[in-house]
Amino acid sequence: MQLKFATYNIHKAVGLDRRCDPERIMAVLHELDADVVALQEADRRFGSRETVLPRSLLDEHHWQEVPVAARQLSIGWHGNAILVKRGIEIVSGQRIDLPTIEPRGAVVAHLRKDGRAFLACGMHLDLTGLARRRQIAQVCQAVLAEGMPKVLMGDLNEWSREKGALRGFGEGWHVLAPGRSFPSRRPVAMLDRIIHSDAMTCEGAGIHHSALSVAASDHLPAWALMRW
Repeated sequence: MQLKFATYNIHKAVGLDRRCDPERIMAVLHELDADVVALQEADRRFGSRETVLPRSLLDEHHWQEVPVAARQLSIGWHGNAILVKRGIEIVSGQRIDLPTIEPRGAVVAHLRKDGRAFLACGMHLDLTGLARRRQIAQVCQAVLAEGMPKVLMGDLNEWSREKGALRGFGEGWHVLAPGRSFPSRRPVAMLDRIIHSDAMTCEGAGIHHSALSVAASDHLPAWALMRW
């Protein structure tokens, strides 16, 4: 099995020109051509938490939404959403509450392709190191018992390349460094990361850098090609 996973903080679809442009985000996803994508900041923050990517637009571009939303107009949980290409079966979705002062969460997708089960988790972690370490521990604990290949991904808000909160993943996890993804115009930080379990092998990883991706959000998408 080989699939392409990606994580993308879409900044509520607001680009560097300060315009909210969902079509532009969809165009970047088309360029990226991933099979499973974890999105951050996919819903509006206040009120009904309405998605910034209309469901009709997702359907038009052949994306399936993993059912993790707690509100009718949302596609995510605290802004975290997971999209998968058609042809991948969505078995279930799950929400994980993360410990912090500011509301944060992570989302999990139980998926199946050609009869083979795997798990994808998306997250957007805290700005403070102590909270990030606690959140990573919570996510790892939540998926620990799942006996299948696993990919964790998201905007970790960790500026350290190898240390800091990243050490919280520990044995059995492999933290990839796809490259610098923030800010999109002139990236200096590896905030967007992909982590995989021992059951998977990374065949390649990187940052998707194009004229569209630079303009569409303040983050660039990170991707990894995984085989198991």
